[in-house]
Amino acid sequence: MSLIITIGREFGSGGRELGRRLADQLHIAYYDQEILVELEKQTPYCLEYIEQVTEKKPIPLLPIHYGMSFSMVSDPNLDQSIDIYAAQAKILKEMAGKSSCVIIGRCADEVLKEFHPIRLFVYADASSKMERCRLRKKPGEKTDDRTLAREFKTIDRNRAKYYEFYTGKKWGAKENYDLMINTSGRSVKELADKLAHFLAPLSD
Repeated sequence: MSLIITIGREFGSGGRELGRRLADQLHIAYYDQEILVELEKQTPYCLEYIEQVTEKKPIPLLPIHYGMSFSMVSDPNLDQSIDIYAAQAKILKEMAGKSSCVIIGRCADEVLKEFHPIRLFVYADASSKMERCRLRKKPGEKTDDRTLAREFKTIDRNRAKYYEFYTGKKWGAKENYDLMINTSGRSVKELADKLAHFLAPLSD
């Protein structure tokens, strides 16, 4: 049976790095930006637009939830977001059906529930997230505490709304995951090594 690992993460927590290192350690596939590239191939939407809508809750004309009927709703922006989400779900299932893999974000923990994935959520305190973000910022970009805190809040709020709209569940709530990982003040590399050792017996 394939080992499917899904990773939800707070912005700046190192979740993406953890996922990549974990996939390398376990010698399994890693999917993140590759999902967006495949979406561009399979839908009429450009990559830039897909990037804008795949981690943001659609803003419909009426207060609705993804699980509700859309038969009475006529909203082009919402329709496009739903189309992209449906195509994304199809792609995720195809990827998970091929082999063991690590998948970052995309509501994969819920989309792939029939595959019984190991569901991880990665988080960290504000100072640790700021430190990681400063290392990734380009010269000239603002890195003061206030700017970074606003960035964290905006991105994580969008991720939470997107997740809750499409799954009906609370993003980051411990009951929705198998393992919560706090990267505050810790080496992501060392965490990945230990986690890979723990999960290795479950891989092919």
